Amino acid sequence: MKTPGVCVSAVLAAFALGCAAQEQREAAADPAGLVGNWAGTADAGDVQLELRLVLAVEEGVVSATVNSLTRWNWKDHRSERLSFSLGAPVVTVNGHSISVPLPDFEASYSGTWSQEDSSITGTFTQAGETFPLVLERQSEDEAGPRWPQTPREPFPYLADDVTYPNPQGGHTLAATFTRPATGGPFPAVILISGSGPYKRDRNGSGHKPLAVLADHLTRSGIAVLLYDDRGVGESTGDFSAATTEDFATDALAGVAYLGTRDDVDPGKIGLAGASEGGLIAPMAAAQSPDVSYIVLLAGPGVNGERILRAQMELRARAGGASEEAVAEILERQGAINEILRSETDPERSREAIEAIIRTRFENASMQERLLYSTTHDATLTQVISEQVQLVNTPWRRYFLTHEPASTLERVTVPVLALNGTKDLYVPHEENLREIEAALKRGGNTRYEIHAVPGLNHFLQPAETGTAREAEMIEETIAEEVLELIADWIVRVTGG
Repeated sequence: MKTPGVCVSAVLAAFALGCAAQEQREAAADPAGLVGNWAGTADAGDVQLELRLVLAVEEGVVSATVNSLTRWNWKDHRSERLSFSLGAPVVTVNGHSISVPLPDFEASYSGTWSQEDSSITGTFTQAGETFPLVLERQSEDEAGPRWPQTPREPFPYLADDVTYPNPQGGHTLAATFTRPATGGPFPAVILISGSGPYKRDRNGSGHKPLAVLADHLTRSGIAVLLYDDRGVGESTGDFSAATTEDFATDALAGVAYLGTRDDVDPGKIGLAGASEGGLIAPMAAAQSPDVSYIVLLAGPGVNGERILRAQMELRARAGGASEEAVAEILERQGAINEILRSETDPERSREAIEAIIRTRFENASMQERLLYSTTHDATLTQVISEQVQLVNTPWRRYFLTHEPASTLERVTVPVLALNGTKDLYVPHEENLREIEAALKRGGNTRYEIHAVPGLNHFLQPAETGTAREAEMIEETIAEEVLELIADWIVRVTGG
């Protein structure tokens, strides 16, 4: 979902680091021995810290790429992976010693390289605290998560980059349109991302779920339109000022565009939305007779306040939080929600929310504050400001009170709704139950509801359902889900 504060992005950062050639030649007797991937994790108490480096040598000069810097907080309710932009520091190699300053993170790593053990034994220092951290050599396959489902050229279908207007929003959307290489006109589907500003081909973790889904559907004979969110990538517009209702107009702009194409059957255009996209698709279908079916992938059936409460409780417990900590989290979130519901003036609500968040972080450690800071500024003022900006938005106000059931009752086209039983973000039991109840109340009998055992919010086979686990899972979307969606669309559109 475009859920503030819950879903956090995992983006790999790459930076060229180097010293003068002569210094490097004098520093390392055999610099070629450092070439490769190095990774390790430090146990810093409640926080786990992971550092990955890729070392290379060119003309005797050793350079490094900070492939990722990831920290995990198991004490509080956040178990997301966070990666940071670390600037462009200079790596120093002196004999078997290596030093990597990370000034943007106010941190550094230094260690001693052992050719015999293929390891670098050292320490990570940040904010005056030092932790032992051993980096070990990894193969290319081990260097990071692998996502074998990610589509790679050459494709057995046609793919074109396109643009089209959203007259209602006054901006232009950029997208990729894929279709089978021969035949047509084809049934088509527009894929709608979950919460957060996403480009068409990725989410925050490195997985590319919508691209994987688009690839599978196109191979199954279905044309697909996958677009950058407004104000993201090559699309214009203002993402930060938009609500879910505004995003529905972007989906409808895609429907209008597909209706102009000769290779698309205008009577077989549908929408498939993931998470918050599962709110957007019914809105669009209820407004336009040109939408012929919808697919809801982990879509909500209850209002945002209920979603957030369940989400925070489940994720906190999955992260090992005590019952007292869970109660504190829910109480704090409830107080913020009440402010957003009752106070429409953003400035007055900002002051009230800031007071709550300040209490939360006043006694937090430097490490914990950094977990909540996207700009790596661990000052209390910066952390509070960023957290207030996340929740004090038009989107959050709309999301808290919007009742998806009232929209679903007006949807008359075929609906496929599915969710995983290990979803910690949109719990399957309550939401699928309410989706089905709303469709029944509206008289819609053309629907299928699937609770798929063992899948997380991202529709991957999972054990815990946490965000950390999701990034480490190689499979982007369970094959059974891909097949279920494709088969259903082919069936309801008549092939």
